[in-house]
Parts: sequence; structure tokens; C-alpha cells
Amino acid sequence: MTKLQVNRTLECEGLACPLPVVRTKKAIDQLNTGEVLEIRATDKGSVADLKGWAKGTGHQYIGLKEENGVYIHYIRKADPSETKEESKFPHTISLEDLQNKLSAGEKLNIIDVREPAEYAFGRLPGAISIPAGELDAHLHELDPAQEYVIVCRTGSRSDRVCQALADKGFQHVRNVLPGMTAWNGDLETN
Repeated sequence: MTKLQVNRTLECEGLACPLPVVRTKKAIDQLNTGEVLEIRATDKGSVADLKGWAKGTGHQYIGLKEENGVYIHYIRKADPSETKEESKFPHTISLEDLQNKLSAGEKLNIIDVREPAEYAFGRLPGAISIPAGELDAHLHELDPAQEYVIVCRTGSRSDRVCQALADKGFQHVRNVLPGMTAWNGDLETN
């Protein structure tokens, strides 16, 4: 196997979303076009997060290796002519508005895109679990004509999932901001 030339290694072990992406953005800015950044993370969500970030910005996600619970990502910095400004999904719902809808008894299709352990220890009432990295495998279970509310820990991962769903023809999706870190309402747990 050919050894990949890495120009910089970024240590993100022990960090949760959105920190691996935030640190990757800063590190990639310091590289020259064509150079490769290796990101070492223990957050399973980093698999979907970093792939989605690279796709959304135009940088090349080369691949992933897993070694003893560490996800090792490789991203090549694109030429400035190939990159695009990272955009935020325009359709959102605040935690306050979401709480009001739940309190009023509205039936909502809530998708929690965090990892299973995060979901198990506290989720919005009625939320179903579809981790961001497993979205494509579950698309057949979703109806593009339905309205969906997408939630994660901070609003970053759910933002990328909303964009991915919109790209696949889902017209009624909203990102919950700022995410579960600021939720003060009722929680369901396993």
C-alpha cells in the first residue's frame, strides 16, 4: 500500500461536535493548495461531519481509516478557485418555537442526527434516531412531502443534514438552533 504524504496532523481526540470541524477549518486555512491534513478524532460523528464539511467547501475528502477507536481523516486542500463559501441552511426553528409546538401537542417529525449514545441519554420527546452518517441508508423511510425538524447537539451537524435532505428533494426541513446543548424542556431517555 502506498503511504499517503501528510503535511500536518491535527489532534482532535476527546473533542465532540462541532470542535473537530472548527479546528479543521482553521488548520486547512494554514495549508497550501494540494497539501494534506490528517485529522485524528474519537467522536464517531466526525465521520459524517468532516465528509460533509469537505463536500460543502470544495476541499477533497481523501478517505478515512479507523485504528483502535480513533477515526483518522485525510483532507486535501483545494485550489481557491475550487472552493466555495460554506453556507448555512436558511430554514430554522428556535428552541423556544419548538418547545411551544410540543407544548401545544403538535405532531412533529423530529429526527435526531446525533450518535446513538447521545440520543439514548436525552432526546426531544418523540424524536427518532438517524445518525448523520447513516442518513443515506434511511432515506427510503422518509417522505419528501412531509415536514421534518432536524436536531443535533449544536446545530452544526443538523445544518449539514438539512442541506443534504434539501439536495435530495425534501422541501420542508428545518434545522433546530442552537441544538440540544441549550434545550431546557422535557427529555426522553432509554
